[in-house]
Amino acid sequence: MFSHICLGISDFGRAHAFYAPIMAALELKLRFSDPARGWAAWNTTTAGRPLFLIGKPFNGAAHEAGNGQMVAFMARTRAVVDQAYALALANGGKDEGQPGVRPRYHANYYGAYFRDPDGNKVCVVCHEAEGGSARQP
Repeated sequence: MFSHICLGISDFGRAHAFYAPIMAALELKLRFSDPARGWAAWNTTTAGRPLFLIGKPFNGAAHEAGNGQMVAFMARTRAVVDQAYALALANGGKDEGQPGVRPRYHANYYGAYFRDPDGNKVCVVCHEAEGGSARQP
């Protein structure tokens, strides 16, 4: 469905240090990293796309976080949701909703929400029952 999703950043080193451990927890591989151009991308090991990218705005203007925009990553298990959330907060992220079941979405929706150091809102979610891992990220 998607070719790529890109979140704007203001400081490549800080953003890369924030996202790299979260992407590893989600079993996403670094596809490329170019600090000189200020961008990096991750994807699954089985496909070339979609890509998740971080990068400085192409037009050279300052990054601005949006209100109402969010990127949500699928996790294999609830434990991975917990791990990604902890990594986010340990690396400069801000809490936007601790890990937990959110039955208003559906009975097995287990998600966590945080903002990266640039203010972008991110979710990590597992749609499986506790202990389940049927869906692939």
